[in-house]
Amino acid sequence: MAAYKNLSVEELKELKTKLDAEFEEVKARGLNLDMSRGKPSAEQLNLSMGMMDVLTSDTDLICQEGVDCRNYGVLDGITEAKQLLADMMEVPKQNIIIFGNSSLNVMYDQIARAMTHGVLGSTPWAKLDKVKFLCPVPGYDRHFAITEHFGIEMINVPMTATGPDMDIVEKLVAEDDAIKGIWCVPKYSNPQGITYSDETVRRFARLKPAAKDFRIYWDNAYGIHHLYEDKQDQLIEILEECEKAGNPNLAYKFSSTSKISFPGSGIAAIASSDENLAEIRKQMQVQTIGHDKVNQLRHARFFGDINGMVEHMRKHADILRPKFDAVLETLDRELGGLEIGSWIAPRGGYFISFDSMEGCAKAIVAKAKEAGLVMTGAGATFPYGKDPKDSNIRIAPSYPTLEDLKVAAEIFVLSVKIVSVDKLLGNL
Repeated sequence: MAAYKNLSVEELKELKTKLDAEFEEVKARGLNLDMSRGKPSAEQLNLSMGMMDVLTSDTDLICQEGVDCRNYGVLDGITEAKQLLADMMEVPKQNIIIFGNSSLNVMYDQIARAMTHGVLGSTPWAKLDKVKFLCPVPGYDRHFAITEHFGIEMINVPMTATGPDMDIVEKLVAEDDAIKGIWCVPKYSNPQGITYSDETVRRFARLKPAAKDFRIYWDNAYGIHHLYEDKQDQLIEILEECEKAGNPNLAYKFSSTSKISFPGSGIAAIASSDENLAEIRKQMQVQTIGHDKVNQLRHARFFGDINGMVEHMRKHADILRPKFDAVLETLDRELGGLEIGSWIAPRGGYFISFDSMEGCAKAIVAKAKEAGLVMTGAGATFPYGKDPKDSNIRIAPSYPTLEDLKVAAEIFVLSVKIVSVDKLLGNL
């Protein structure tokens, strides 16, 4: 089909009449579909149900440290869990701390510690006139919510095909000592599915920030979340690169099993340098006597080792892949060549990023909702919920059934077409 921009006004009006009629038919069906969050489906959660049986009332609950996991002790995580997540995060187990169920919680705490106590002896951020963070966009809305919550000023940095625009990152951090950090989802990024190139990672490791307490907040949430066995992105390890560059303390690396086992009952971890972790452990001694060791043991015994976890993720991929393929096939079939949107086909992660014509995203999401499809709010992938071009929409294929997802994708592309025609006719 011809690009919409090449159609005459009369052709656009005729097309709009046809699309509006299709929309009314869909609307009359009274659908209730949800593509708003990247939640695992029930089918995915069922993959981990064996974890419920791995510990029983007569199971030995003594961990490798010789500690009864039902009791107090082992502040920073049992050895079995450390080894499992260290292998998942590609770091030595001595450079990892195990927390509770949420890596987002760990990131929040890390910012909170910096606000109240500083970083390795620096002035607590709460005592500074201004604190700033760099935010690659589009990006993860919950990252932005943390920094906004603490009153930290957020600065947009455009994403490229190889990661954040490093020319901008290097310039800003070198010139402004109020910039204390940058949020990163380096592998299968949220929402674009981009994996940072080797050169991007090395440029991060070589940063020369004006602020000594600047840190890279490296949220490797999707490190083993591949969709295709034969097409997997590779990411070089940031902490190793920081060490090589003479910046061992520059990065905090976060991850969890949230979309591997149970999102509400997984285990999370932070990896970093010896010095950074020593400071965190010191503060943890006041905060807690230790996180849930029974859950750590359950995870370690269920997966066995990293090989068991990788095999488990193949099962996740088998469930997710048809869903991503269905959405991408619909986008290609219905919108290909119309020049009213663009999208990236990711090799892993949980999202598909769609860019509409400028000024259309909010209207598209609203139109889809009118037909019974709830999506992530337009603008959510930018700090303060403000997409300057009003064009980015995050598609989350994981939660609906494949049947519902195919219907949702059709509603979405129909909404894109209608709003795009309105835009070209000057109705928006």
